Amino acid sequence: MAVNRTPVLKRCRSLDLDPVYLGYDKKSNRTSARSGKKMSEYGLQLREKQKAKFIYGVLEKPFRNYYEKAERMKGMTGENLMVLLESRLDNVIFRLGFARTRKESRQVVDHKHVLVNGKVINIPSYLVKAGDVITLADSAKELQRYKDVIEVTGARLVPEWLDVDQEAFKGTVKNLPTREMIDVPVNEMLIVELYSK
Repeated sequence: MAVNRTPVLKRCRSLDLDPVYLGYDKKSNRTSARSGKKMSEYGLQLREKQKAKFIYGVLEKPFRNYYEKAERMKGMTGENLMVLLESRLDNVIFRLGFARTRKESRQVVDHKHVLVNGKVINIPSYLVKAGDVITLADSAKELQRYKDVIEVTGARLVPEWLDVDQEAFKGTVKNLPTREMIDVPVNEMLIVELYSK
């Protein structure tokens, strides 16, 4: 699997993105060198796409597939795309506070520590549905690591479309999010413009 090894803060700087959206509470003190240049329309569209891919940890081909799936769905393509990305299992684990960063949440899923409706799912891109119950495996609940994670993420705001019981390491998808519920700073309309060329 291809992995982006660019340092997170450097990548955040180049995309003009706050590392908080990835779960990092570090700040970069440097400023982007290109701040004076005016960006072309294509450059802006490309940057929004790269931002969305970077935040959700999705590579180009799967991202393109999400876009095509979003196009086939009813409603606005851009909003559908954001909802699909937001309902990935690794993202939901991050949102529930079972991982400090989105990268860590992907690892939690990869290591078979996550059950969806009682079944082990180790596919980070698995799309959750309304009513799904997500829990950590019993073996994982005993690990000190997860207790530490909950201490760190306990104060994090869980979005309104999810319900969480952190003591029991259990979360429920009340319903799929609408675009208003997704606090990611991505202008999905620019992504749609980019792909519809």
